[in-house]
Amino acid sequence: MSHTTIDEKTSKTNSDETLSAKEWMRLMMAYRQPKMLRSLFEIAVTFLPFMALCVLSYFALKISMFLSFGLSLLAAGFLVRLFIIQHDCSHGAFFKQKKLNEWVGRVIGVITMTPFSIWKRAHLTHHASSGNLEKRGIGDIYMLTVAEYKASSPKTQFLYRLYRNPIVMFLIGPIYVFLIAQRLPDKFMRKEPKYWFSAMGTNLFIAALIGGIIYFFGLKTFLLIYIPMIIAAGALGVWMFFVQHQFEDTIWDKGEAWGRNDAAIFGSSHYDLPKPLRWLTGNIGIHHVHHLNSRIPFYRLTEALRDHPKLVNIKRLTLAQSLKCVKLKLWCEEKRKLVSIKTAMAV
Repeated sequence: MSHTTIDEKTSKTNSDETLSAKEWMRLMMAYRQPKMLRSLFEIAVTFLPFMALCVLSYFALKISMFLSFGLSLLAAGFLVRLFIIQHDCSHGAFFKQKKLNEWVGRVIGVITMTPFSIWKRAHLTHHASSGNLEKRGIGDIYMLTVAEYKASSPKTQFLYRLYRNPIVMFLIGPIYVFLIAQRLPDKFMRKEPKYWFSAMGTNLFIAALIGGIIYFFGLKTFLLIYIPMIIAAGALGVWMFFVQHQFEDTIWDKGEAWGRNDAAIFGSSHYDLPKPLRWLTGNIGIHHVHHLNSRIPFYRLTEALRDHPKLVNIKRLTLAQSLKCVKLKLWCEEKRKLVSIKTAMAV
């Protein structure tokens, strides 16, 4: 019996070696069914520690501002995990029932300051066009090709470098996105009433939440705990999204050369984080599998890696390697990789 099992695993591993992106996508269909009890458990082990850390951070203010700040940063990690649950709900992946996904997503959206319907529309657009040079600009990190950058005016080049500066990208950017930009529908959604309802409804509940925090716990609590937590969570979220597509050997194509499945598995990284960080970020680093089938709940992404070890090393990116991605800012169509502006201009 054990001999047969070993043979089956060996056969699976060997067959994995020559699988196409489309075949990988079909294999991932086996993991797309959510489990109700597991989903509820994941909400509990995320929301309850998040609330506990917020309370501890509040009481810690009476002891040390630095201790309180540290606890609020830990809470930010769990806030990111709540965002991943909201993200899965936008894909209809966390529960079998559509309405349950939508309402859980809306409620979490108040805490993450992210209107659910607006995020869902933009993010699904990102999935449908990821890696397509002709469909950049919705739900992704703005990126120019080497040729486009060289053809741009000095002003445009300066603004692009400013946008891609780490301080702007990972600090000022998240503040703008989560505290300002998401208060209104994006320009391409403003003609549809449901996105206004999503934005205004979320804003109303956010105002009530902030008002309650200030009324019951004071302005100091809001400024020293809530705001740093939102900013830290936003920065971590933007960083995760950045490294999942902005790495050296990602792929971008256009026209008939672009294929959704190829872009999914070869244009998305496997951000292989240490286990505690992988848990805290809801396995979203297993991004190539997520893009192959976005209906897989985050807690089942590790099953795909376990059953298909070949997936582990496809576009694998370690924590140390990811830090080098910050300098990669332009897509070189000739070399077919992301390069730094310095490298691009030296040619």
